[in-house]
Amino acid sequence: MNDVAPLSLDSISLLLVWTAITTYLLAFVAFSIDLAQRAARTPAPQRQHELVAAGSSSHTRALLGVEDPRESPDSIRVPPSQRPRLLWARIGTSLTALAFLFHVAGTVTRGIAAERVPWANMYEFALTGTVLIVAVYLAVLRRYDLRFLGAFLIGMIVLLLGGSSISFYVEVVPLMDPLKSVWLVIHVFVASLATALFAIACGISITQLLQNRRTRRLARASADACQEPGPSFLNTVPATDTLETLAYRFAIVGFMFWTFTLIAGAIWANDSWGRYWGFDVKEVWTFVIWVLYAGYIHARATRGWRGSPSAWLSIVGFAAVLFNFTIVNMYFQGLHSYSGLS
Repeated sequence: MNDVAPLSLDSISLLLVWTAITTYLLAFVAFSIDLAQRAARTPAPQRQHELVAAGSSSHTRALLGVEDPRESPDSIRVPPSQRPRLLWARIGTSLTALAFLFHVAGTVTRGIAAERVPWANMYEFALTGTVLIVAVYLAVLRRYDLRFLGAFLIGMIVLLLGGSSISFYVEVVPLMDPLKSVWLVIHVFVASLATALFAIACGISITQLLQNRRTRRLARASADACQEPGPSFLNTVPATDTLETLAYRFAIVGFMFWTFTLIAGAIWANDSWGRYWGFDVKEVWTFVIWVLYAGYIHARATRGWRGSPSAWLSIVGFAAVLFNFTIVNMYFQGLHSYSGLS
């Protein structure tokens, strides 16, 4: 009888990652069912001011004389034990936590197999970046009830992690000489953490735009108070101003980490290549992302740019982050060509 060769650590890591992806997919289904059930159980609005109060801006509510108790993000700082007992949201959260454990195990096993930190190529960066997105989301759920974001965030994790495992996976190889630095640990980890915060801010901004669009439709639907102007589940999520403030909080913390990423990258470049800045395509796009989020923060601080314009800037900023990770790494040549792809 032929002996079966034992699995390598890298093979075990890949198996754990695909187990995590499958579990994330089940969590996405659960969160999607939760949104559908929220819409089904939401009663039809009865009065115009009730409709507008569900998600309008403070300016619109002021004109209509409607007060919204959900004006501050603190209004959704509800301890987990006191939150609405939404069965499918709880199932989705539990499955997400289980998938996260598999995800962490797969990431750590990859690092042990490589005998270094697991973020030296595109596959490993996707592995670490997505695990940090889920880690931040689960940590935030202890403070804010953001279960309505589960379908968006976990769906994105399935796409990013699954796509990276299919398209970007490479065998473990030794590090290139420029990567043999302590800055690999610091610079890339902080960039991954900033990406996680930007991803959550993007999800909240998308929800904000949906809520804002619903508000405008509600204002036009005054002739028919029973008309349903958009997804009913939006009645169960925070008001537009609350979502905008939350997105801003996540983005500004992410921006601080990204600023450190830019500075640390310049120091690392000087150690490796003898110059702080060389207009390499990766350096340029890192700076472009910094400018976009700096513009978003400035726009949010300027009252005339609040609302949809600032939300769009948040979304465009995260789109630039994804562009930097995928298109720039795959199709642009430069000193930062560490994708690991042939």
